[in-house]
Amino acid sequence: MKLKSLEIKGFKSFADKTTIRLDNQITGIVGPNGCGKSNIVDAIRWVIGEHKIKTLRSDNLEDLIFNGSKTRNASGLAEVSLTFENTKNLLPTDFSEVTITRRFYKNGESEYKLNDVTCRLKDITNLFLDTGVTSDSYSIIELGMVDDIIKDKENSRRRMLEQAAGISIYKTRKKRSEAKIRRNRTRLKPN
Repeated sequence: MKLKSLEIKGFKSFADKTTIRLDNQITGIVGPNGCGKSNIVDAIRWVIGEHKIKTLRSDNLEDLIFNGSKTRNASGLAEVSLTFENTKNLLPTDFSEVTITRRFYKNGESEYKLNDVTCRLKDITNLFLDTGVTSDSYSIIELGMVDDIIKDKENSRRRMLEQAAGISIYKTRKKRSEAKIRRNRTRLKPN
């Protein structure tokens, strides 16, 4: 599985539709401070399901939508799409190419799409569960995360090793099952 392209429109500093093709083995994104490099990482995290707005370096969801400038009007939505090559069938789908899209509208509505078909965030996270591609995985490493790993802040080294060993998948499934059991127990309690 390989990330082929990233498409951003109306997300943070990206007013216009911007497509980043990742054709080579290694791709570097360089530029001066303030040109949007970190917003690219934020866009990737957001489309794969990041919920914590602070992790995306924002105060609220509305901040993710391009706010306009002196010469540009504000955008009505933030939209990010990731396209993956799936020729080795690492994703449990018959498609050789998979595109996930997340949109957030100014009116507060949001939607997710999987190959242009409306779906739930849960469908996307389930699709990528066995791949290590999640919003909190070590497949996306920011500058501050390197320090956290070195200092073993909040057990970050252990979490990284669990992900690499494939254990984190089962921990996620266990948490979901436990939450479901708690909800069902609450429903079964006599009034």
